[in-house]
Amino acid sequence: SVAILLYLTRKFKTPDHWYPSDLQKRARVDEYLSWHHTNIRTKSSEVFVSKFMLPVLVGQPLPPKKLEGVVEELNAVLKQFEEQFLQNKPFIAGSEVSLADLMALVELMQPVGAGHNLFEEKPKLAEWRSRVEAAVGPKLFEEAHQTILKAKYM
Repeated sequence: SVAILLYLTRKFKTPDHWYPSDLQKRARVDEYLSWHHTNIRTKSSEVFVSKFMLPVLVGQPLPPKKLEGVVEELNAVLKQFEEQFLQNKPFIAGSEVSLADLMALVELMQPVGAGHNLFEEKPKLAEWRSRVEAAVGPKLFEEAHQTILKAKYM
């Protein structure tokens, strides 16, 4: 999906903030995109699978201790995300939303869809989410996440 997004930014000459031409900002986006797959993506998916998919498939919830371990791993990655990538900036690459923010938020909405609101006790993360949502527009944000957010009601 990262390769496809990068291709689309080049083919359709999207606004610069999505994949900045400024080399330092672009390096920041690239750094996040490289880190993303084995951290945010992996740990968010594990929570989604543990809280939603496995209970649906086996007909019973994951043992609480096991689920707690999966959530702790996600929380460790979220802390790292806040400290290394968000720092004190509005977005990952600085003052404007980028592909890095979209990739991160899409993955973080998976646990939310499974009923695990990871933004609830993390104000810095919640504020960032609000900024990303505002940057893409609430209607598009809702449309992009409507299916995953219905998962917890299945």
